[in-house]
Amino acid sequence: MSNVPEIVKDVLTPILNEHHFELFDIEYVKESQNWYLRVYIDKPAGITIEDCAIISDQLGEELDAMDPDPIPQAYYLEVSSPGAERPLRNEKEIREAIGNYINVSLYYPVKQNKVYEGTLKAVTEDNDLVIEYNDMSVFRELTIPSKAIAKVRLAIKF
Repeated sequence: MSNVPEIVKDVLTPILNEHHFELFDIEYVKESQNWYLRVYIDKPAGITIEDCAIISDQLGEELDAMDPDPIPQAYYLEVSSPGAERPLRNEKEIREAIGNYINVSLYYPVKQNKVYEGTLKAVTEDNDLVIEYNDMSVFRELTIPSKAIAKVRLAIKF
């Protein structure tokens, strides 16, 4: 089962290239009694429901036509965008998010907090994050050491 994402990626890549989409992630997981093949796609202007339907139809047809079947058990195919609050998984994605509103979860408290939301202002040479956050109606700037960072994701500002 562990090679299912690799097989799907090989089948999916030409389909995504045809539509000028990017692959964000592939998951093949069992939840309760059901298997799920989840494909997350993206493009600079954002993914629409129609985009998801097109990729789902084409990917489903390609997988169904394969002999032998690369996924012999029944599964649900889900195609979606990574979402407005997508994780930032690596240095490149974090640097591309400069100027965006983000959520940062920490392994240990920095200035008494383990979670910060604010605008990413910069990323230092050491990959520390410089954010501007609202502290009781006062905007403050904070440098978060990279070793303290557990997760970073885009966030929606309310």
